[in-house]
Amino acid sequence: MGSFNRREFLQQSAVISAAMGGLSAADFVRAAPAESRTVGPNDTLRVAVVGVKGRGMSHVGGFNGVNGCEIVTVCDVDEAVIGPAMKAIEGKRKKAPDYVKDIRKVLEDKSIDIISIATPNHWHALMAIWALEAGKQVYVEKPVSHNVREGRAIVNAARKHKRICQTGTQSRSTSGMRQSMEYIHSGKIGKVDLAYGTCFKSRKSIGKVNGEQPIPATLDYDLWCGPAPKLPLMRSKLHYDWHWVWAYGNGDLGNQGIHEMDKARWGLGKMELPKSVMSIGGRFGYVDDGETANTQLCFFDYGDSELIFEVRGLPANSPYPGKIIEDKKGANFVGNIFYGDKGIVVCPSYASGIVLDKDLNVVTKFGGGGDDGHFTNFVKAVRANDQKLLNADILEGHLSSALCHLGNISYRLGAEKPMSEVAKVSDRKADQEAINRMVEHLKSNDVDPAKAIGRVGPLLEIDPKTERFLGNNEKANAMLTREYRNGFEVKDDA
Repeated sequence: MGSFNRREFLQQSAVISAAMGGLSAADFVRAAPAESRTVGPNDTLRVAVVGVKGRGMSHVGGFNGVNGCEIVTVCDVDEAVIGPAMKAIEGKRKKAPDYVKDIRKVLEDKSIDIISIATPNHWHALMAIWALEAGKQVYVEKPVSHNVREGRAIVNAARKHKRICQTGTQSRSTSGMRQSMEYIHSGKIGKVDLAYGTCFKSRKSIGKVNGEQPIPATLDYDLWCGPAPKLPLMRSKLHYDWHWVWAYGNGDLGNQGIHEMDKARWGLGKMELPKSVMSIGGRFGYVDDGETANTQLCFFDYGDSELIFEVRGLPANSPYPGKIIEDKKGANFVGNIFYGDKGIVVCPSYASGIVLDKDLNVVTKFGGGGDDGHFTNFVKAVRANDQKLLNADILEGHLSSALCHLGNISYRLGAEKPMSEVAKVSDRKADQEAINRMVEHLKSNDVDPAKAIGRVGPLLEIDPKTERFLGNNEKANAMLTREYRNGFEVKDDA
């Protein structure tokens, strides 16, 4: 097994910096011309998987000896988590891949064709941009960014360096979902003016620690933080519960919810940001170290249509019309409902769709497909060097991820109010009904809306062209980006 010591990296970086006239290692990656070896139709594609705990193992499965790919490098800041990935890859290759802690060292290897990124959210954009600038083809998990500006910067880097960049929203490649979307876009359910996305996924409390937690000796915590603030570890599970901390994650809106948000926007056929956003909600039912909302409603106005998105982390009932799905409280209901003037399409999973008429009778069903097709689609586009072949090009990923960020911005800027008062914030019937359902949902989980203090976010108007908020809203516009640590800045050189 190859290894890489951080002290050795810093020593090498000093040499590089001197040779480059004082440029940092990060600047060296940016200064290097975008290069990649020419890959023939029968050549093996050499892959580095970055981040191999959790979702990263799906990346290992997607590239490990599949579609003419070979995983030659595993990159993770914590050597304690790499065992399953190393074993799986060695089983295919008959030799272990290299193990590297620092992504910058991986990018120095010009023999690597693909960088596959499955790290925490705060690293997605910077790694993707560095890899694109280094001439690599990139597969990056959802959400592609931690904030709105980062997503646009990845799009610009992919276009500038003429590289393939796929987003990890795998529903884009399942046959059942693609058929469902074709049906919606065909006009068979009429004009669709409302998409309702659901992320009903029970999440238990993550607990509350008494003080700063120790950093595992196997982990380079400075590198784990990367572009995000280097904060004391104040949660018991370092490797997953970052999802619920604003510095690193985006809540379930940007975790499970991004899949459904992407499908909601896909069904509406929107390729720009909405005209406005508003969000309400809170973290209810327990007090823990999580910061993000576990109960949240977002309203996105596109002018001719609306996207409503709801997160429920407490046990919930089915949101789907008719009796197409068993209504069992506490089950996960992650999907979408598209309302047309002639019918409804319900997409209750990654790969299925059910068409209903106005009387809620089943007209037809679609299904089929899994994760493997998304990696296959990416490899096909890489071999053809054709971004248009991608089912989930980085622009799609940026727009859907940005919706999650916009919703969170409104939420975080919200005024604290009892949830019993939120029924007064919207005049739209669909909005009002969603708010009422949220209040009833809290009651069903023994949360008193009169005592539950949440946030009622402001209605923020957006310029879809500039991807900024209107009205000189300095506070909101400041949240479209973030401050970065020295050496880990996300820059847009378009």
